Amino acid sequence: MVNLSRLEEIKDLRTVWPHEALDFTPWLSQDDNIALLADAVGLDITVDETESSVGDFNVDIFASETGTDRKIIIENQLEDTNHDHLGKLITYASGKSADVIIWVVKHAREEHKAAIEWLNNHTDEKIGFFLCEIKLYRIGTSEPAVKFEVIEKPNDWTKEVKKSESANETQQQRYDYWVAFQDYAFQNAQFAKNFNRRKPSMDHWMNFSVGSSACHIAVSQIQKRNELDVELYISEDKDLFHSLFDNKDAIEADASLTFDWRELPERKASRIVIEKSVTFGDKNQWNAQFDWLIDVMLKMKKAFKKYL
Repeated sequence: MVNLSRLEEIKDLRTVWPHEALDFTPWLSQDDNIALLADAVGLDITVDETESSVGDFNVDIFASETGTDRKIIIENQLEDTNHDHLGKLITYASGKSADVIIWVVKHAREEHKAAIEWLNNHTDEKIGFFLCEIKLYRIGTSEPAVKFEVIEKPNDWTKEVKKSESANETQQQRYDYWVAFQDYAFQNAQFAKNFNRRKPSMDHWMNFSVGSSACHIAVSQIQKRNELDVELYISEDKDLFHSLFDNKDAIEADASLTFDWRELPERKASRIVIEKSVTFGDKNQWNAQFDWLIDVMLKMKKAFKKYL
């Protein structure tokens, strides 16, 4: 006979976080915890500042989407939603020119669910509002576990956008390739555990977080050369590049891969790249290409992460 415990919800969030600004915001801003929220909303989030100034006010968390220039604000509320915080949310979004707005709350009231839905329906596709509830659970006498539940989100966030009439053939193929890659890759449990789904675009690249604001993994389709690139892209930190290069042999041995180490001394960025010749035009070969991408990305993240 198996003895099963009962899952119990902890209704009073303040038993764990007594104060929003002093307890919850510092907790959420830590890498492991912001990753839980990032997984829920389907974004890679890098925290830039806590209690970030907006005129005479402060937004709880000012962040960015890893690998892009999209700005994110996160407003926390350990109570039911109210008009005051909704107003603050819009004020902060305006003041920070935010692209993604995340409202984290204890409980979302119906009128505020409707308000966030209305905002998503009446802003362009570049702006996204998320309304998330915080849930705390324990089993028996276990430590509390947190879960973020997305209550409202942009309508097209997890859907394929319609084919753009202005897209040329190359742009549309890039988009179709990224959609197919993610549909395939996120069936792999290990890949899904290590990376967050991204919104497909017509760009030739797609970026994925490695848990550092200094660098990310970039995957590129170089269609004119029929080439796939996977790289660790270091935005503007030559010291980090040199530190990694000092451990080149250990990193390559750990990954079982050989990289092209490109310091690019005349530029701010540096790149550590591996390339593969492919045929993009033959969709029958895409799954094999996706398998290679999955394998390389997982090996790269594991090998480099310990040195970041």
